[in-house]
Amino acid sequence: MSTVTFLSKGYHVHVPLRILEDTMDIDAASTALLVVDVLVTDSTDAVYNPDPDEEALVANAAQLTSAARNAGLPVLFLCDQHIPGVDRELDLWGEHGVKGKAHPHPALGAGSGSRDFVIPKRRYSGFFQTDLDLTLRELGVKTVIGVGEDTNICVLHTLADAWNLGYKSIVVSDATRTFLVGTQEGALEHMQRCFGTKVATTEQVLAALDSAAERS
Repeated sequence: MSTVTFLSKGYHVHVPLRILEDTMDIDAASTALLVVDVLVTDSTDAVYNPDPDEEALVANAAQLTSAARNAGLPVLFLCDQHIPGVDRELDLWGEHGVKGKAHPHPALGAGSGSRDFVIPKRRYSGFFQTDLDLTLRELGVKTVIGVGEDTNICVLHTLADAWNLGYKSIVVSDATRTFLVGTQEGALEHMQRCFGTKVATTEQVLAALDSAAERS
């Protein structure tokens, strides 16, 4: 295990870098999949503009939502529903995720599972002033798996609040995407270091979900 050294209050602090695990175990009874802002819109949208990178993200997210349902996990779609003329986020980024115009990507089949939930949000975090925390607690969830975009913004802020509220987290490196600010690697490192988030690939999570389905 490699380490990084930095100065803190005059002391050298050695922080272990957690290496990506080859395999992982998922407890279907206490885990949920969070799909963050994987959306299509009814109007021209400066932020959610499909490109090859997003198509790859959607394909991986679709596999994960299907496998999560098969394993009995709740799947929660956290979707921007901004109010024009009110929400401050629109002043920063322009029109995107407008209420009534933005919807979960059809490839993900939101609502097709008996434990699918759509959670509207007006800020980066899916937890801020929504009923996500209440829903997860009533479902008995202790670990969340994060996919979606932007990794540095809505995914990061959602998993930050998950940490603050006591949840463990997993982020899927190739089912998340950074395209507005910062780098993908920086966002993943931030989550790993600051929130103890496990970083895994779609292939690894699919294998863990398949194993969970076999045990159920």
